[in-house]
Amino acid sequence: MKAVHFGAGNIGRGFIGLQLVKSNYEVCFVDVNTTVVDELKSRGKYEVGYAAEGMANETVTGVTALNSMTEANDVIAAIADAEIVTTAVGPALLSKIAPLIAKGLEKRTKDQPVYVVACENMIGGSTHLQTEVARHTTLTEAVSYFPNAAVDRIVPLQRHEDPLYVEVEPFFEWVIETKQLPADYPVLEGVTYVEEITPFIERKLFTVNTGHALTSYLGALFEHETIAQSLQDHRVRRGVQTALYETGWLLLEKYEFDAKEHSAYIQKNIQRFENPRIHDEIVRVARSPIRKISPNDRLVKPARELMERGIEANGLALGIAAALTYFDPNDSESVELKTFIETKGIEEALVTYLGLQPNERLGQLIISQYNQINDSINSLA
Repeated sequence: MKAVHFGAGNIGRGFIGLQLVKSNYEVCFVDVNTTVVDELKSRGKYEVGYAAEGMANETVTGVTALNSMTEANDVIAAIADAEIVTTAVGPALLSKIAPLIAKGLEKRTKDQPVYVVACENMIGGSTHLQTEVARHTTLTEAVSYFPNAAVDRIVPLQRHEDPLYVEVEPFFEWVIETKQLPADYPVLEGVTYVEEITPFIERKLFTVNTGHALTSYLGALFEHETIAQSLQDHRVRRGVQTALYETGWLLLEKYEFDAKEHSAYIQKNIQRFENPRIHDEIVRVARSPIRKISPNDRLVKPARELMERGIEANGLALGIAAALTYFDPNDSESVELKTFIETKGIEEALVTYLGLQPNERLGQLIISQYNQINDSINSLA
């Protein structure tokens, strides 16, 4: 059995590719990183390590790679011959790889189904990818399925002498929706299959992604360098826990999760964040703040839904305000946001980037917290 995976980065090698190999697939990684592609081609294997005591490394075999820039025809041929195609490239790049996937699908026979799964931090990733692919071909519905998925594994930025070695946390979660799949869909090792995935996507987005982002932005306020270090600061920990119990209340209301189980899920994820063996830098987690404060992402969406239900999202408002003060000169979104606020003001930033009006209650909470943070910063200057 053959699989094509777009994205040979740490998530690709340390999570998705690993699970595909464990499911007895030969995996062809597709990437533009010449060093990684050439090493995968020449070795046909790589090592995965675990950020936990007593866990041995795993050798992942039966892999190869192609460069999507210089070997496009070979990528198309690989897709035409694969049973499954997966991605871990980031939401913004799905439109970039869609033309290649479309051409690969066009080369397939109609009685040879393929399953295309976008393993991205977004709601409806596979549906979005299907829409992008459909811009380049009319054959996708006849030969392919695009089940939505939710994925979760912390893989921090890391540097190793071996360009293929990757270290990951032991925990992972990969959930795939089945409601539009045929009865004989392929079953992958370690994957949870559910009829309706929205509750699981939002549980992950509003707990793991929300908590991770809040830890980074609140941690940056107090000049911490890593996520684990930030959570040792009681001010950060209290802010993160407050916000996650706000999102938890929302999830219980919407999907009737068990309260005790969800509370345990919150605490388990905080423990994951503070794993001392994972050197997860704030600059990695906090990057791309414009995307993370957008109306339908991990911070504003749950805050707005809480406010609509009559619950004031004070913890989330604090986190959003911290995100609005965050600045990294090496992050283009951070630079854009800072420049916009300095020239047009915080109220206009709420309208432009968060989709909020300054006079609505959530907007007022965020502005109040933003002003308090700036007053504190100015008093220390």
